[in-house]
Amino acid sequence: MTKWYQTQGEYSDIVLSSRIRLARNIKNIPFNNKLTSEQRKQINKSVKQALANINLGDNKLKFIDMSSLSDFERYELVEKHSISIEFAKNPKDRMLVLSEDLGISIMVNEEDHIRIQVLNSGLELNKAYEICNMLDDVINEVLPYAYDEKLGYLTSCPSNLGTGLRASVMLHLPGLESTGLISRLSSAVSKLGLTIRGTYGEGSKVLGSVYQLSNQITLGITEKSAIENLQNVVMQVIESEKRAQEMLAKDKTALEDKVYRSLGTLKYARVMSSKELVENISNVRLGVCMGIIKDVPINILNELTMTTGTAGICAMENKELSPAQRDLIRAKTVREKLNG
Repeated sequence: MTKWYQTQGEYSDIVLSSRIRLARNIKNIPFNNKLTSEQRKQINKSVKQALANINLGDNKLKFIDMSSLSDFERYELVEKHSISIEFAKNPKDRMLVLSEDLGISIMVNEEDHIRIQVLNSGLELNKAYEICNMLDDVINEVLPYAYDEKLGYLTSCPSNLGTGLRASVMLHLPGLESTGLISRLSSAVSKLGLTIRGTYGEGSKVLGSVYQLSNQITLGITEKSAIENLQNVVMQVIESEKRAQEMLAKDKTALEDKVYRSLGTLKYARVMSSKELVENISNVRLGVCMGIIKDVPINILNELTMTTGTAGICAMENKELSPAQRDLIRAKTVREKLNG
C-alpha cells in the first residue's frame, strides 16, 4: 500500500505534512506514572478489543508489541514520525496500533493511556482531524474517557488539558531561515497561541530547514477553532516563505548553482551521511518549489527523507550497520530513486 509520505497534498512544496494528535486517558484508571505492569497490559488488551471491528478498507490496523521490535525498527518509526522518541526508548508494556499506510498511529501507554495520531501529506489538517475524531469516537464507545465538565479531557501533563489536541504542520522554510527571519516568526506565532520547534518536536534540532509549527493552547478552546487558527497562520507563513524565496532569487546564479550542485550530489554520490542527505534534499526541494528543477517530484523527496535515516537504512537491510555501511547504502538508494 502507498504510504502517506508517498502522496502529495496541498501546498506540498512547502508543507511536508499535517498531523492531528489526541491525548486521552481511560476513566477511573490511574495515569501512566502510577500504573502497574498488569494494568498497562490490560489497557493494551482493551484498546485492541475496542478497535477490533473497525473498518478502514485496505488500510488495516496492525497491533504491535513494542518490545518485539529491535532498536532500529523502533527508531525507524521515530524517523517516519509515527511515534515519539520517548515511546521508542521505553518499549516495555507498550503497544502501537499502526495502519498499513503509516498515516494512523495510536501509542498506547505513552505519557497518556492513549495517543491517537493521524498524519497526511501537505496541508490537510481537516482531513487528518476527521479520521482522528472517528478513531477517538470508536475507542470512547468501549472505553469511557476521563473527562471533567470544566477542565475537559484529563491528561498526564496539564499543558494538554481541555481538548487534548495537538495540531501541527511540518514546514520547509529555507527562505525565512536564510534571510534570518525565523526568530521574528517564532516571536509572532507565540502571540497567537502557537509554537515553532525543531524537526522532531520539542527539544529537537532543525534538520534541512524543516520546522514544526503547532498549537500551544488546549484549554478554553474548541478542537476546530484550534485547527482553524493553525491553518490560518500556516497560510501566512507560506506567503512569508515565498516572499523570502523571491529575495534569494535576486542572486539567480548563486541560487541555481547551489540547487544543481545538491541535485548532482544526490544523483551521483557514492557515499552520503544522513546530515548531507537532508541538507541536499532541502536545497533540491527549494529548487523544485521555485521552478528551477522540474523533473523531481516532491513526493520522491519526502520518501527519501522518511526512509533513509540512520534507523531506516538498518531496517532496509534488517540488521545493524556501521556508519560507513549506512553511508554507502544510503547513497545507492538515493541514486536509484532519483535516476530510476
